Amino acid sequence: MFVALLTEQIVNGLFTGAITLLIALGLSLIFSLGGIVNLAHGAFYAIGAYLAVSLTPSIGYGGSLVAAPVAVGLLGLLLERFLFRRFYRADPILSLLLTFGLAMVIEQLLRMAFGAAPLPYSIPRALRGQFFLGDFVLSRYRLTILAGVVVIVAALWWLLQRTAFGRVVRAGVQNPDMVGALGISLAPYMGAVVFLGVGLAALAGVMLAPIAGVHPAMGAEILTGAFVVVVIGGLGSFWGVVLAALIVGALRGVMVTVYPSAAEAAVYALMALVLLLRPRGLFGERILRFE
Repeated sequence: MFVALLTEQIVNGLFTGAITLLIALGLSLIFSLGGIVNLAHGAFYAIGAYLAVSLTPSIGYGGSLVAAPVAVGLLGLLLERFLFRRFYRADPILSLLLTFGLAMVIEQLLRMAFGAAPLPYSIPRALRGQFFLGDFVLSRYRLTILAGVVVIVAALWWLLQRTAFGRVVRAGVQNPDMVGALGISLAPYMGAVVFLGVGLAALAGVMLAPIAGVHPAMGAEILTGAFVVVVIGGLGSFWGVVLAALIVGALRGVMVTVYPSAAEAAVYALMALVLLLRPRGLFGERILRFE
């Protein structure tokens, strides 16, 4: 019985880790290329969830999975063009203050538009129910979302590693001055990265909304976990962030089963240990302009 419960909690932890991974990958990309610590990233996650609540009655859950990330990505493009772009070469503390203020503004706008109370949002009927494998009880919705995240991560890896767009982005992360010397402007690439990053955050909001609920402060709640994953995985490392999300999710699942009150503390203790042993994270890359 204990093994079945432990397996169920690990799967639940991996589900949360997979959602956090989508947010963390966007955070890592935006910071690596633009040098902006985007504290508003959680707010885009919340906007995605609220858009899902608003759009699902008319276009369904599947339509919301597409429409909400695209809409939030376009909002990110506007913010990148008129706000973020002014701070790429400025002191990072300025972008941190900007995005912190932006997060507060978005949260209050959501509160004004939808109210402070949580909004109900149920799992789509087609994805309800459980799988029974002997003593194991696994949620159909959680397993479907886990499979979807695997596909999304694989597609993002292919985009960054196997396309001309990805080669320019990776070069821009390592040495933007050299890219500029070759006559390549990073401005449109940064816009595309912001579109992808905030779109992934909105997609995570749609996916987690039926489980975690929809309320104005939901972005602030998940943002800390995303930063922990980025720190553990290492700045600039795609697979480092992926591995960190899996480790954090599995660790949280194990601790919820064994010692629930210490589940969050264990995650932060792991982060502290990684920073002590490997200050750049598990697979952090050397980025010249940050040194």
